[in-house]
Amino acid sequence: MKKIIALLLAVLMLASVLAACGENNNGGNNNGGGGDNNGDPFYGEDNISLLVWAPDNAVSLTKQLCEDFIAQYPDKTISIDVQAQGEADAAAQMLNDLDKAADVFGFVCNNINKLQQGNALAPVVDDYLEDVKSRNTEFAVSTGTLNDTLLAYPETGENGYYLVYDKQYVSDEDAQSLEGIFEACRKADKKCLINIDNGFYGCMVLYTGGMYNDGLTEDGTQIFNDYNEDEVLDSLEAFAALFHEYSDIFMSADPARIGSGMAEDPSTVAAGIDGSWNAATVANVLGDNYGAAKLPTIKIKGEDKQIIGMNGAKLIGVNSHSKFPEAAQVLANYLTSEEVQTTRLEELNWLPSNKNAQQNDIVKNSPALSALLAQSEFSIPQINIAETFWTPVGTLGAKLFKEDDYSRDTLKSEFDKAVANIKDE
Repeated sequence: MKKIIALLLAVLMLASVLAACGENNNGGNNNGGGGDNNGDPFYGEDNISLLVWAPDNAVSLTKQLCEDFIAQYPDKTISIDVQAQGEADAAAQMLNDLDKAADVFGFVCNNINKLQQGNALAPVVDDYLEDVKSRNTEFAVSTGTLNDTLLAYPETGENGYYLVYDKQYVSDEDAQSLEGIFEACRKADKKCLINIDNGFYGCMVLYTGGMYNDGLTEDGTQIFNDYNEDEVLDSLEAFAALFHEYSDIFMSADPARIGSGMAEDPSTVAAGIDGSWNAATVANVLGDNYGAAKLPTIKIKGEDKQIIGMNGAKLIGVNSHSKFPEAAQVLANYLTSEEVQTTRLEELNWLPSNKNAQQNDIVKNSPALSALLAQSEFSIPQINIAETFWTPVGTLGAKLFKEDDYSRDTLKSEFDKAVANIKDE
């Protein structure tokens, strides 16, 4: 009898330990699946208070979305404070003090390395992981992934640059090649603007030559793919030769000048490579003459090659120091759902990352959004980029049109300098 009682006590103690482990649930990772804790996605959390950061132009909509979220869970006590915080600066603000920072926040994907190095991000949990990967485009998922771990929820699709042109002067056929665009602009005595001495745009020369960012070392040094240097130099030569041949119409300046130049009377700009964030301005200026397309081709060694650009995305992250880690994950998942992405498309004209939402007629009928989708096939994700990358690439881009000597030997010397400066050697 004593042995039986002892055995029963041991079984009861083991059951108690297992129950406690289940309630703890790996410190808020909710990796156990939706069936745990009686299907409660919050894993028992209640009296929940969350801080959300959103950019200025999305604060009002985000407040309404959070109210809708709260209404879905009447059995929970939830309060959500939405505050304005620019996405470009969100990473720096997060890392200032993780304990006081937002529980859920929007940021641009080029800051994911910085956030990961600062241990600021709680990865997407198993409850939502496969669904998030399947419902969003491969590109958008890649912008939130480091070392095979999805660290943030995709919020938008491609947030990059594309070709805009005035159809009065540049035809759809002209727009297919950089040579055609330049020639059309010359005939119209208008400028074509490409901010080639800015690293964000200047990288297209390297990318078109097959040289890509391919990770960072532990100390943050840039790693590149196993590129062919001769092919990169071929690309440098082709761009430099074209810039010099059409120096009368080519201009490197802030892309905002594209819209303002098109709005002048008479207009001074007929085409340019512009950011998606300026799309509404240019569309309003040109009206029915608004043209938009993926980046054009450029002839390299007699072959038309597609120009490769850089493309980013907006992401939503969960603070690894959140006092309500489960609720923060549930909210982040909701704020990046198909329904919410469609709402943002309708209200803010943000291109969705959700595959179903991308089929919306708003996307199909928008020249800019359609052009961004077309360019996404020919873009490098804006991640794994060292802080030292931008300035040397911009400087190299400037050399392509500012220097009279653009011989292959000179370009190789400038290229070697750029690589050494990027790697801080």
